[in-house]
Amino acid sequence: MIRNEVLSEVLARTEIEGLISGYVTLRRAGSNLSGLCPFHSEKTPSFTVFPATNSFYCFGCGAGGDPVTFVRRVENLDFEDAVEFLAKRAGITVLRDEGRRRADEPRFDRNRFYAMNRDAARFFHSSLFADTEDARAALAYFKTTRGLSDATIKHFGLGYAPNSFDALTNHLLKKGYTEKELVAAYLCGKSEKNGKLYDSFRNRVMFPIIDVTGNVIAFGGRVMDDSKPKYKNTSDTPVFKKSRHLFALNYARHTCAERLILCEGYMDVIALHVAGFTNAVATLGTAITAEQARIMSRYTKKVIITYDNDEAGQCASDRAIKLLEEVGVDVQLLRLSGAKDPDEYIRTFGKEGFAKVLDASRSKFEYSFERVLSAHNIAVPQERIKALMELCGIIAEIYSSAQREVYISEVGKRLQIEDLNSIRTEVERMQRRAVREKKKNEDQKIRQNTVGYGDRVNPDFAKDPGIARKEEAVLGLLMLYAEHRAVAFADPPLLTEEDFFTAFGRRVFAFIRDAELGDGFENASPDAVFTPEEVGRMMKMKLARMQLTENGEAVFRESAELLRLDVAERRDSETVSTVEDLAAFLERMRGK
Repeated sequence: MIRNEVLSEVLARTEIEGLISGYVTLRRAGSNLSGLCPFHSEKTPSFTVFPATNSFYCFGCGAGGDPVTFVRRVENLDFEDAVEFLAKRAGITVLRDEGRRRADEPRFDRNRFYAMNRDAARFFHSSLFADTEDARAALAYFKTTRGLSDATIKHFGLGYAPNSFDALTNHLLKKGYTEKELVAAYLCGKSEKNGKLYDSFRNRVMFPIIDVTGNVIAFGGRVMDDSKPKYKNTSDTPVFKKSRHLFALNYARHTCAERLILCEGYMDVIALHVAGFTNAVATLGTAITAEQARIMSRYTKKVIITYDNDEAGQCASDRAIKLLEEVGVDVQLLRLSGAKDPDEYIRTFGKEGFAKVLDASRSKFEYSFERVLSAHNIAVPQERIKALMELCGIIAEIYSSAQREVYISEVGKRLQIEDLNSIRTEVERMQRRAVREKKKNEDQKIRQNTVGYGDRVNPDFAKDPGIARKEEAVLGLLMLYAEHRAVAFADPPLLTEEDFFTAFGRRVFAFIRDAELGDGFENASPDAVFTPEEVGRMMKMKLARMQLTENGEAVFRESAELLRLDVAERRDSETVSTVEDLAAFLERMRGK
């Protein structure tokens, strides 16, 4: 475990403004800073950084905490690795106190996983040049079928997984890695029948996935024939979440400031890099995610999508457009004729030909416009009306009124509608309907949040929202003021765990109490005990009290007493099961 004095030193040397500005564009808002939240999609900034308290909070999604919490969420690290990340950034050497770790606490060393993946990548790469028939076929796939040079193969670390049951397994076991580590890294599987390990990747050409710091974190494997599945990718591991990484971003990040090219497959990316378009990336075997869209928005403000023209490609493009626009990225679409993908297009027409079609990429509206028109015969009145309605719906989603006017004019011209006011009226009607629907959904969400439905952090909240809110008020006061903690934990104590209604509330109270009676609450980090989501809820409790002017000792004592009485009354009512119980309960209530 990380020693408290080390954690205190790390937090003291980490200015949250400097840390977060490396991920989020921040603007001054009084004494604080604001920006678009890196943890959910939004157009209006709701993410706030508080330099005075070295903390952050998003009023949109509830993410919040200190620098450790931020790094845990944004880099997908556990508590100790997040502290080490910040320590390295601050030039501090961290020595773990492993003796203090709980015996039942599972943990994998990220550095061993990085080393294990690196050794696996070297094994795959060397296997590509082995003197076997299968290896020669794999090398021919890269060099003859795909036209890659030895330099490109080396640059991307490409390899081959032998057609063997346990070649990689035996290689890594000899290097000292454990069976649990191999399985957790998805490099091996374990048979349910006999418990033996087997290689996860067999008889596939291999593409290592490398993060932006140069660590090998996962692999993609492709068959060389038409067998299924065509691609096989590493599942989520302690060092890899496929929804949060992009293939070749480790290279593209250096040249994608002006624009980034989003491809469907690894080979498309490699072909583009070879041709000089080093700003190309691809998702990892899945449709684009909100996290990947936010990652791209950190590096560029313009993305050109190069998905296939088929129906599946169009659906994938629609999803990518939506997610990228939500994070403020300008999206354009590339449509290739004469080739099915960028790799084939470059081999057919050369890099100069691809550069021309790249510069001619179309905006979302142009792409949608052509797709709608091709789907309807506008010579037929009824079909023209359908096309008009679809196009009005597309225009209604556009934020800029100036852009809407340009597109309304274009629709009028293409559909031969002289009265643009009729189109404008329909667009405005659709906008109003969308606003009503959005407000309806937001109101419903507010009502659900008010009564605690769907609360994953504190599922007990919905059982009695009134008591749960009083509980959060008391906890917020305890976290904010040392004088209230002195009152609460005096001898005898004003409050105990039994005075709290929800299991989460009892955990937070116990953490505050134990920290205060130990090295002091101000020196403790909730990240050592709670999930990032739970830390965000604790931050919300504090902010709720900070916004109130009356937080003195009288308010705290009154809040604590009301909570204690309400919890006791509810527990009494839950024990009533007989007439005698009811009579005793009513007598106690009269006594109060």
